[in-house]
Parts: sequence; structure tokens; C-alpha cells
Amino acid sequence: MNNLSYRCRRYMKKKILSLFLAMLCIISLLSGCGGKETENAKENTSGKGKTPVTLNEVAHSIFYAPMYVAIEEGYFAEEGIELTLVTGFGADKTMTALLTDEADIGFMGSESTIYTYIGGSSDYAVNFAQLTQRAGNFLVSREPIENFDWSMLIGKEVLGGRSGGMPEMVFEYILKKNGINPASDLSIDQSIDFGSTAAAFSGGQGEFTVEFEPHATSLEAKGDGYVVASLGEDSGYVPYTAFSAKKSYIEENPEVIQSFTNALQKGMNYVQTHSAEEIAKVIQPQFAETDLETITTIVERYAAQETWKSDLIFEEDSFTLLQNILEEAGELEKRVPYEDLVNTDFASKAAEK
Repeated sequence: MNNLSYRCRRYMKKKILSLFLAMLCIISLLSGCGGKETENAKENTSGKGKTPVTLNEVAHSIFYAPMYVAIEEGYFAEEGIELTLVTGFGADKTMTALLTDEADIGFMGSESTIYTYIGGSSDYAVNFAQLTQRAGNFLVSREPIENFDWSMLIGKEVLGGRSGGMPEMVFEYILKKNGINPASDLSIDQSIDFGSTAAAFSGGQGEFTVEFEPHATSLEAKGDGYVVASLGEDSGYVPYTAFSAKKSYIEENPEVIQSFTNALQKGMNYVQTHSAEEIAKVIQPQFAETDLETITTIVERYAAQETWKSDLIFEEDSFTLLQNILEEAGELEKRVPYEDLVNTDFASKAAEK
């Protein structure tokens, strides 16, 4: 019995020792891997000592001038960020890039963050900075109209935006404000891809089209259309576009989000204190295919209607208005909490600098 007990104790000691050695090996391997990952992370942020951030924008438009000012004036670099800008060509594509980690930050209509939240995503996108406070598109007619009235669209064909997107919902919001039923009083063509409506309009489709810049001004320059109304002016203040990131990214990288927001605020400050000509010159490298005079005209048009906020704080009233618009458009199943989808800490700190 004693021999058996001795052999058992000896066996157990060997077993424990083996397990201990195995654990040491695993820890060593993990430490080695962790070291390599740390070294790789350092390599990624070395060179110029900046943190790489990929930003996916919904579209590339002069409408977002403060962001491009921040890029061209080197504000992101000043804040220690090496920015890579990618154009998603649609909020759905930008949100997909954000949720699949192809992008660190997304810039789009904040309605997309509401859709994602309602869809049940646990790591949903949170808005941390609002850039524009008015719609940035314009109604373009085939013929000049001096005293345009929205009732002139009754019975007409209009090239609109995709269903559920901010451009289309704001358009329908304005129609309803003017007593027009979007479903029965006119024909809205929503079959054309984002960014292709201007070409379709030039090709003879539709009697009116809803266009962002520079397409609206380009249609005028070619004599193919005439801007007759601003959706930004007629809709009032609307939280049209905002920057968002996954909840986990914000929690893990608060310093990066703060630096990013600081850079944006510098861009906002610039457009508030400089002329349209000065802004146009700064952002012209972003729009090499557009001449300086046209860029200046577009900047003046956006500045005149107070398109850009003076700060980046996404107020609760704005979020409520957004949900009102979604609800009226039949795109909102249930209201979502402002506290979950909006974080104003970073914008508030940036505004204080």
C-alpha cells in the first residue's frame, strides 16, 4: 500500500511538473507573439511617429470642406494622425467598411448608425462628431425658374436618392412640409446609382434632379440644368452627416478619437474665419478636376446657408429631429436612445481648445 501510495505521489509530481513546463512554454510563446505584435504596432506608428487611421467617407464633395481643410492644412498630422481617406460611394458601403474593420472611422449620414443599432449589432457605430447641419443638395431644373415653388413638382418626374438615405428622406420631408405627397403627387426615380443622377439628367432622364455639389454647379455650367432650390435652406437645420466609429474602437482608442476630433475642430475654425476664396484655395488639391472659380462658387453657396457648425457637438435636439424624419419616411421601427448612439465628450473637449 505504501509502495503504491509512493508511486502515485511520484506520478502526480511528474504530471504537475510536466503541466508546469508546458504552461511555461505556452507563456513564452505568447510573450514572444505579444512582443512581435507590439513591435509591429510600433513599426506601424513609427516612421513619423503617427498613428494610422483609415477614414471612409460616404462621398467626396465640397460639402465636407472643413474636413478637407483639416487634411490639407496638416491638422491631422499635427495631432499625430497619419490619415488614409477612402471614398465609400454610399452610406451602406461606408457602414459595411466600418463594421468589417476596413475602416477605423466612418463619415456618413447618422441614420446608418440607427439602422445598425436597431439591427441588433452588439458592437454598433457611435457618432462622436457632427460636421454638417444642413442638407447639402440642390434641386436642379431643366429650365430656369425665377420664383420656384415646391408645388411645381406635382405631376413631374424627379431623379431622387436611394430609399432610406438622408438625401431622399430630406427631400420627402420638404415635400410633406409643403403639402405634397411623395408617393402619389409626383414620380421619384430612385433606381439610379449614387453619383450617377447628374449624368442621367444630362442624358435626358427626368424633369428635375436632386444633386450634390459639384454636380449641381457643373450642370449649370454645361447649360444642362439650373439650380432652383436649396434643400438645406428649405429643410432647416438637420444633422446631415457625422463621424462615427465602432463602440469597441472608441473604448480602446479614446486618445485617437480625441486627436481626430481636435483636427476636425481646427478645420471647422478655419472655415468660420476665412473667406470662400481662401477655403477654395486650400481644398483645391482634393478636387483637381474642378477649377478654382467653381470651387469658390460652391463654397460661397454652402457658407451662405450656414452648412457647417461652429463646433462638432451632436446635440440631442438634432438627434430627435433626425428620428422624426426617419419616422415620417417610414424607415424607423422604434426610437433609439441618444445616449447609446451619440458621444459628445470628444467634441466638447475639442471645442474648448
